[in-house]
Amino acid sequence: MMVRMPFRRQLFRLGVGAVFGGAAARGALATPRRTDADVDEAARLAFVNTHTGESLDVVYREHGRYLTDAIAEIDRVLRDHRSGEVFPIDRALLDQLERLGALLGTGTRAFHVISGYRSPATNARLAARSGGVARHSLHMSGRAIDIRVPGVPLALMHRAALSMQAGGVGYYPRTDFVHLDTGRVRHWGA
Repeated sequence: MMVRMPFRRQLFRLGVGAVFGGAAARGALATPRRTDADVDEAARLAFVNTHTGESLDVVYREHGRYLTDAIAEIDRVLRDHRSGEVFPIDRALLDQLERLGALLGTGTRAFHVISGYRSPATNARLAARSGGVARHSLHMSGRAIDIRVPGVPLALMHRAALSMQAGGVGYYPRTDFVHLDTGRVRHWGA
């Protein structure tokens, strides 16, 4: 059973005291170890789609098995909000989000989703308008998400995501989101 720490203690444990002016931030981020018991626990995720206003709070994995109906609900909420197209979201990405929430000690607070799945047509339109959109984005294969959690400093979320060493992490403080994906381990941003 994974023990949830109070948010402030978790911040200190992550070594991010400098975000709040403390000197402890110079330490490395601590990553909780996963055990077989953790796999047996129910894994829950909560989302708010910032474009559609839809929200979802669901147990998506129980006893090491993904719950088909819950996964379908997640796929629907994280759909391309421009086209309405639904696409399967990579389960490894969902597990990254669950792990990130555990690192941050966010409890039942929802991830606010700026972008989940993007259809190839939507991605092409966005890439044509902005140099910041990859032409071969992992969003098009359900392997990337752009998020924030209100009340959690973006710098803290960024450092926690980097500490997981689980895929790509982009940091966008001007537009207030962190990008996560299940590609190779890499990072970019301010």
